[in-house]
Amino acid sequence: MPRENFGEGFSFLDRKEILSFEEILRLVRIFVGLGVEKVRLTGGEPLLRRDLPLLVAGLKQVPGLREVTLTTNASMLAVQATALREAGLDRLTVSLDSLDPVRFQANTDSQVPLERVLEGLEASRAAGFQYTKLNCVLRRGVNDADILPLAAFARERGYTLRFIEFMDVGTRNGWCLDAVVPAGEVAETINRRWPIERVFRAHANCVAQHWRYQDGAGELGLIASVSEPFCAGCDRARLSADGALYTCLFAAEGMDLKTFMRGGATDGELAALLEARWKRRDDRYSEQRSAQTRNLPRAEMYHLGG
Repeated sequence: MPRENFGEGFSFLDRKEILSFEEILRLVRIFVGLGVEKVRLTGGEPLLRRDLPLLVAGLKQVPGLREVTLTTNASMLAVQATALREAGLDRLTVSLDSLDPVRFQANTDSQVPLERVLEGLEASRAAGFQYTKLNCVLRRGVNDADILPLAAFARERGYTLRFIEFMDVGTRNGWCLDAVVPAGEVAETINRRWPIERVFRAHANCVAQHWRYQDGAGELGLIASVSEPFCAGCDRARLSADGALYTCLFAAEGMDLKTFMRGGATDGELAALLEARWKRRDDRYSEQRSAQTRNLPRAEMYHLGG
């Protein structure tokens, strides 16, 4: 969140405007009744939410929910990894844009040192998380020098690394097309060092391209949301902390479920709202991206979640 907009004097949402765990669980049960099988807790930084393991434990009790995962910057993971694992969290994804301390600090714009993130990764392994993903958002001239170091780090430690093309989510990240490192270029860079081959999954709606190292040292994911948009196969919905439903990462606004829920709507009425909204979705921003669409209003990433 940009410091110039969200300094010490900024007035954040009152706690009552945030969904309670009970409200989240109620909505998740309705989503699962409509066919959702996976829930990912994201942010912002989800580990800032007090008593998060209690929410994880509650989600794991929802019948029909197959997987609960979490994406974190790992700044608080070292002290929470065991509790999350004991609560039943299935999998972790850690954001890691650089292994160079200076570039890492510049990318995150925070006081959290790289060392603390790496400690969080080690703690998660000790807690029993075996299949952890690393997410790296690449920007040309910023951290594209980290492609091979990050790949080597992931190969050596058994992590699945995913390189994500820099996207114009929101309006405040200074996005420009020249800063995008295409997934194809990343694949070529890695292939020159360690030969890789494409793996095709049965699940057509997966957002990542899957590659594997031919020497057997694991897998690699590439998310080509700019150079090869996948809008037609996207099956993701986002529920913001204040109870709005977004059907696209590039949406301008979401549907206010909180007001309906707190206004007395039944589970059946909420399910009907969700179903109707999903059936009429026509989100295709990545396919339609142009100079004109980039001037349209969009919700910010720290509000939507990843």
